[in-house]
Amino acid sequence: MVDIVRKRFGLLGRNINYSFSKGYFTDKFNSENFAGCTYENFDIPEITAFPEVIKNTSDLKGMNVTIPYKETVIPFLDKLSKKAALIGAVNTIKITKKGKLKGYNTDYYGFKKSLEPLLQPHHKKALILGTGGASKGVAYALEELDIPYTFVSREAKENAIDYNRINATTFDNYQIIINSTPVGTSPNVDAFPLIPYEFFTENHIAFDLIYNPAETQFLKKAKQQGAQIKNGLDMLIFQAEKAWKIWNK
Repeated sequence: MVDIVRKRFGLLGRNINYSFSKGYFTDKFNSENFAGCTYENFDIPEITAFPEVIKNTSDLKGMNVTIPYKETVIPFLDKLSKKAALIGAVNTIKITKKGKLKGYNTDYYGFKKSLEPLLQPHHKKALILGTGGASKGVAYALEELDIPYTFVSREAKENAIDYNRINATTFDNYQIIINSTPVGTSPNVDAFPLIPYEFFTENHIAFDLIYNPAETQFLKKAKQQGAQIKNGLDMLIFQAEKAWKIWNK
């Protein structure tokens, strides 16, 4: 009888019952016959509970990290990959054979792979709605694609404009509008970022990192004006597969 090596993986976040990751990896383990591999949600109220999760979870080999802990988890890690350090956000953690925690960012990779096929020569600049952990991976991907970007925040900051500043001229100058906020995520499916959707055109891309619902109000309103739309599902799949490679290398 062959001993099955037990490997546990999971998702760190808050209020993550909706999560894509658990279903995705559970299906992957079953369909690709990764016997002994399991995936579970680690839903914690505060990041200060993270060390207890690590301490009390044996056989843990890797984790994904979601809202709201992509930035606050960093002080609890032993090491960061070069790109995660540059981005300033972590969505993948590898637990080494020595029990060390190393943080990676695969969000930027997933976003870049998902956006790239949509790009046309007239897509020159991007507007990123939100300034949280997810927005940092998006910004890094845009830098790799040589696409200048501007952040939009609820309050004007040093490196961001506020929503009140967005007008027709903004839409003339920015042809890619990316929602990196959780606004519109199930169950709050009637919510949407407060921007003037009437200025979207067929020359615009509206990209929403949200995947549930598949078509958010943000995407619906942009589509009504002729914009090309894309949700976050492909991005999630790309980043999940990249995380799997990291855990197993």
